Formats: sequence, C-alpha cells, structure tokens
Amino acid sequence: MIYEASILDNLQQFMMYTGFANATLGHIIMIVIGLIFITLAIKKDWEPMLLIPIGFGIVVGNIPLFNGLCVSVYEEGSVLNILYSGVKQGWYPPLIFLGIGAMTDFSALISNPKLLLIGAAAQFGIFGAYAIALAMGFSPSEAGAIGIIGGADGPTAIFLSGRLAPDLMGAIAVSAYSYMALVPVIQPPIMKLFTTSKERTIKMKPPRAVSQTEKKLFPIIGFLLTAFIVPSGLPLLGMLFFGNLLKESGVTRRLAETARGPLIDVVTILIGLTVGASTQADKFLQWNSIKIFALGALSFVIATAAGVLFVKFFNLFLKEGNKINPLIGNAGVSAVPDAARVSNNVGLEYDKSNYLLMHAMGPNVAGVIGSAVAAGILLAFLA
Repeated sequence: MIYEASILDNLQQFMMYTGFANATLGHIIMIVIGLIFITLAIKKDWEPMLLIPIGFGIVVGNIPLFNGLCVSVYEEGSVLNILYSGVKQGWYPPLIFLGIGAMTDFSALISNPKLLLIGAAAQFGIFGAYAIALAMGFSPSEAGAIGIIGGADGPTAIFLSGRLAPDLMGAIAVSAYSYMALVPVIQPPIMKLFTTSKERTIKMKPPRAVSQTEKKLFPIIGFLLTAFIVPSGLPLLGMLFFGNLLKESGVTRRLAETARGPLIDVVTILIGLTVGASTQADKFLQWNSIKIFALGALSFVIATAAGVLFVKFFNLFLKEGNKINPLIGNAGVSAVPDAARVSNNVGLEYDKSNYLLMHAMGPNVAGVIGSAVAAGILLAFLA
C-alpha cells in the first residue's frame, strides 16, 4: 500500500509539472496566434523568414510552465533568457544592419539624390504616431518606441524599444514585423487613394550609371554625415555603412558574403525566435498591446501617405519630363525591397511598360537610413 501511495504521489507531482495542469485561456490564445503566423508565412508566403521564427517563438513562449523550472525566456540563467539578452541589450539589431548594408545597392539613391527626401518624408509616420501615442496616455519614451513601428523596420524597433520601453518590446517587435509582412496588403490601397490615373503612369528617366568610386565613397561620406548629425544612432548607422563598405570596397568579398549570408541568417533566426518567445500570455494579452497594434497600423498608414503626398508636392516644382511618379512614395518606409516591389507592381497595373523598381529602390534604401536617424533622434531626446 505504501508503494502504491508513493507511485500515486509521484504521478500527481509529475502532472503538476505538465502543460496541461498549468494551461490558461491566454496560453491557448497565444499559441493559436503563433500558428496563424506560421500559416500565413507558409500559405501566403508573407515574409516567411520573419514570421516562421516569430510564430514558432510565440508557441514556444506560451507552453504552460510550472514556476521554477528555469526554462522560460524571463527566468535568469535559462537558455532562452541568455539568447534573449541579444534582444534586451540591443546586440542583434546592429548585426542585422551589418547584413543589410552588405546586401544593399545604394546606386539608385546615389544617381538621384533628391529621392533621399522621399525617404525622409516617410519618417513622418514615426513622429505622427509618437504624437498620437502621447495623446493616448503613453509616456514620452513609450510613445517614441511605439512610433518607430512606422519606419517598417523590425531591428530598429527592437533597438529603440529595448532602451525606451523594454516592457513593451514584445508587442512593439511583433507589431513591427507583422506590418512589414503586410506591406503588399496595406500599401496599395493608400497609394491608389492619393494618386490620379495620370500620376500613376508618369515615366521617369532611367537612372544614370554610378561609378565604382562613387559607390566606395558613399558609405564613408554617408556615415560621417549621419553620425555627426545623430551620434546616438551610431550602432545602427555605423554597422549599416560598414556592411555596405565591405560590399563595395571590392577587396572584402568574403566578409561581405558572411555578413549578408550566414551571419544575418543566424541573427534573424535568434531575433525572431526569442522575440516570439517573449510574448507570454500574461505579458502580451493586455490592453496596451491592442493599442500598440492599432498605433502601429496608423503609423504605417501615415508613413505611406506622407511619402506619396510629398512626391505630389515635390512635383509642383519639377519641370515636365523630370517629374517623379508618386507611386514610389510608399517606398520611403524601410521595408527593403518589399516596398519597392509594391511600387513597381502597382505601376505595372496602369502601364505594363512602366517599370518603377529601380527608381523605388532609391527612397527605399533612403528609408533604411531615415529610420535609423529617426531612432537616433528619439533616443537622444527621450533616453
């Protein structure tokens, strides 16, 4: 009898440690959300390299646990907690920017520098969302972290929220990456709303050829100018331009290949999985998370509209034949190259011979620089 009682006690203790005994409705909801992310990535091909790690991370982070097992992402010393340090301490975003720099061709921007203004105009979404978040009761630092979602740049959102609003990082990061994946869905209706049929068929002059010397000088000059203006953006701007210098120098091919290949792939896996795992039900299913998702969508809409409307305004001062197609205004957000592809695809709907991709890459890469500069400005004023 004593032996049987001992077995029953052990079974009862074992059951206390299972997920079945510790599951709540919140856990189930979050697991379903994670599975939806994975489904959208596989079925719709929406940013699968982002949504699959994040979706699976959400599932991992919401497996019901018994306290004290030291496996949760929030338990000091656990494996997930150690990996999550790269998010909390801001190690991963600069490494992502290094890879982005090593894979980015700035030729379209160098050949037509005025496209930089479109990338700058699109950052209005960040500061517009910041003002609205303040009005909704968020603190200045929280509002700044939320507003950066409008830049459509997940690493920048993680970098800034880790310093300004670490408690909101999970919701901000998932929101930023979600809207990056939804670029082809969100942007076209806004682009069509603010343009006329005539404007959508504007044909731009082919970009001029850019010399190798210009390509080599650009990351050095670009870094010096932006870093002197916004020193607080140094970790992101420095790694972005360093990665581009590795690509364009012509003598560091192996380093550039590593940065834009294995390195960025590994960091993308870690950042996606750990950000997803940080969205535990008790921390994520809150009213603030819903407000963050709403503000994120609003900031994205504002950024897209601001880019398109700025081009329309800018065209008032350009001569006929030099005008810019307003459809590339959406590419001012930093979702590279998806936003530029959207510009091209919408343009082809109205003129099958009007290829806008190369033109749209100008404001698109300018948006990468712009979002890093905007993050530096917010960090300088709010940290």
